[in-house]
Amino acid sequence: MTVHLDRQERICMTGGRGRSVPPRELAGDPENWPEAAIPDHPQARVVQAVAAALTRHMARNGLGLRRVAALSGVNRQAIANLLAGDSWPDVATLSRLEDALGVGLYPGAPGPGSGHC
Repeated sequence: MTVHLDRQERICMTGGRGRSVPPRELAGDPENWPEAAIPDHPQARVVQAVAAALTRHMARNGLGLRRVAALSGVNRQAIANLLAGDSWPDVATLSRLEDALGVGLYPGAPGPGSGHC
């Protein structure tokens, strides 16, 4: 069976051009990231929740970008982009951050996702 997608369907799909717009720009008030409402894009809300959880954890534990990068092996700029809503983090990035910090960052996760595999 062959499935054909038209141009608009391909643009709306996650991945490729679907990620050309940063999650922050999908918020109603991008300047209020990560607290801004994102009514029509559930995937951007997930990134927003991850960024908010990471921000809280870093503040609560007095961690800076360099320390989180050193602990997790995730590039400091990649962490900064995630926190600012300027990137779509991949699974490896999220897993490394969760494992290094010992905390679940994905919405609803009680602990690092790798601990449930």
